[in-house]
Amino acid sequence: MIESHKLKRRDGYLNKLIGFQDTEPVKVITGVRRCGKSSLLKLMTAHLTESGIDPEQIIEMNFESNDFRKMTSDDVYAYVKKQTVPGKRMYLFFDEIQRIDAWEDAVNALRVDLDCDIYVTGSNAYLLSSEYSTYLSGRCVEIKMLPLSFSEFLYFHDFEVRETKSALGGVRKQVFDKNGERYELREAFEAYMRFGGMPGIADVGLDQEKALSLLEGIYSTVVVRDILERERRRGQKRITDPILLRKIIMFLADNIGSNVSIASIGNTLVNEGLLKEGKRKSVPSAHTVQAYVNALLESYFFYEIKRFDVKGKEYLRTLGKYYIVDVALRNYLLGFRNRDSGHAIENVVYFELLRRGYDVAIGKINNMEVDFIATAADDRKYIQVTESMNSEDVRKRELAPLQKIHDNYEKIVLSLEPGLDRSYEGIRSENLIEWLLATFE
Repeated sequence: MIESHKLKRRDGYLNKLIGFQDTEPVKVITGVRRCGKSSLLKLMTAHLTESGIDPEQIIEMNFESNDFRKMTSDDVYAYVKKQTVPGKRMYLFFDEIQRIDAWEDAVNALRVDLDCDIYVTGSNAYLLSSEYSTYLSGRCVEIKMLPLSFSEFLYFHDFEVRETKSALGGVRKQVFDKNGERYELREAFEAYMRFGGMPGIADVGLDQEKALSLLEGIYSTVVVRDILERERRRGQKRITDPILLRKIIMFLADNIGSNVSIASIGNTLVNEGLLKEGKRKSVPSAHTVQAYVNALLESYFFYEIKRFDVKGKEYLRTLGKYYIVDVALRNYLLGFRNRDSGHAIENVVYFELLRRGYDVAIGKINNMEVDFIATAADDRKYIQVTESMNSEDVRKRELAPLQKIHDNYEKIVLSLEPGLDRSYEGIRSENLIEWLLATFE
């Protein structure tokens, strides 16, 4: 067990890495900045040393460090070759390797020339672009990392969920901090909705000013370094307007969970006067807006979800939705506010489904919509998300699309207030917080 207040375990991801240990594919860990990729590499190196691997067999290079950031791919190859222990398998850990031009040349050469096991991280999907995939001929496996789940948030902030007796003799779950103070589950969930799942928040504590400072640093790094600088390094000139980029970010953050078209983004920005501060007077082209949105998707700042026609059994090209990788980044961009909390909890459910290994789509059934269709292997779930099921009007609205689906897969409504009924014609009504805390395989 790793004893460190800073290096908390994330067993779901660590166990995936361990499962691929000593296999041929290059292990590629991807995810937004500061979601825990570097710490995962440290957890893996700790696992290796604890299982008997000599520290001399482990080479770690973080390309954010001045020690390595100015290297060429040839320098990387030469450095590793010099450190190699003859006759021993080497374990190579390359953090934020996309900062090195032609890095794949070094990785591929090391893979071919040495007896080694390679692990790399990157904060941009360009890392696994078609060029790279072709270059390695599929000899890589991607582990997609996300910010902390609600369960991980509790663990990172030293909260513990315990069952306590209620005044009426029943049992309920409450949250205890390390000083023994107790809180209701709903309070802890509201803290998660406010402070989000970036692991660094646990180091500064649940302090709004410190949290905002940390989130500002993440935002600046993603936007300035990973998007604007990377475009310059690639010799491309599509993403050159920082004002337009920020306005598109603000628009997407404000419209998470809403049906959005690329054309509507540019039109809305101009119609609402959001581009007046720049020199631009005309509507940016759909091609331009798409390039900016693609850059945000590549940096894992936003995720796009497609619509699926349940009856036609096909994906639709129109009106997808976007979700932000962490709700606290949205709070940083738009300010802390209670309005639109329905879409914010949808955002949380979407990423929890991704963590649990599901492919997720929006469901279209006739002229109605199912929030999420979650599919994995032979499993499928239809999920609606709402704040409360106490109102009869809301119940009718949320249940109607699910009642139109006549297959035998599970249908669930997740809400913070499920109401008294736990089932409606076979459709389960579940407490969202309990669902988030439930263990899964």
